[in-house]
Amino acid sequence: MTNATAVPVAGPGTAGSSPAADADERTRDRVLAAVLEHGPVSAAELGDMLGFTPAAVRRHLDHLSRAGVIEVKRVARPGARAGRPARRYVLSSQGQSSLGNDYLDIAALALQQLQQVAGPDAVRAFAVERFADMERRYAPEIEQAGPDIRDRAKALSAALSRDNFVASTASIEAKAPLPAALSSVQLCQGHCPIQQLAARFPVFCDVETEVFSRLVGVDVRRLSTLARGGHVCTTHIPTGRLSAKPAPAPAAAPAGLDEEINHQQERP
Repeated sequence: MTNATAVPVAGPGTAGSSPAADADERTRDRVLAAVLEHGPVSAAELGDMLGFTPAAVRRHLDHLSRAGVIEVKRVARPGARAGRPARRYVLSSQGQSSLGNDYLDIAALALQQLQQVAGPDAVRAFAVERFADMERRYAPEIEQAGPDIRDRAKALSAALSRDNFVASTASIEAKAPLPAALSSVQLCQGHCPIQQLAARFPVFCDVETEVFSRLVGVDVRRLSTLARGGHVCTTHIPTGRLSAKPAPAPAAAPAGLDEEINHQQERP
């Protein structure tokens, strides 16, 4: 998986199309990949990243907007004076669902059946088992980053990006008169491979947040999620302590899924 997965956009780039139309489609895929990786992002920023003129990048953004795969968010710029918020582009729900989320409807139906048969604890057990694999894979790399929380957050971001979460970090330094202890890192994920599933079962987001907290070694807080309507998943990681506490062992599932289901079914 690459860090920025291009979403094919229906358009003139079909069999028998002209070389110019094919080139346009490839360029749109580049623009879309940049929106996915860097969104919310302005047209000017996209032009600088990709080497396009403002007119060219806006033409492609208009096409992607008409196709329904990106949308405009009005975002207030940090430190800017009061006024009209800036136009920033992000993937739409349609664009997110085009990124290879196959079989999620089937998975959601299976989890719904599991919840009906064995109760909500069984769904949480399933989520814990799913993210336990992530925690086991990520932990050695994050430990290698050392005790500094910023470095651990960056290592977590890199690991997430390899798994197609399109992650990035931004440091937020508290300035006087605010105490330095309020400094933080915001970890953003531009794509969630299980977004539709998490929208129906928020416990997936909750368990993922718990895993992040153990990996970086501090208590973290979820500010927004794609599953709940955010344009990115954002996790607030406080850095005031600057060094991580020892990570506890991964949380175990309440019970094995088969054991849980059997236990529930045997009740009178």
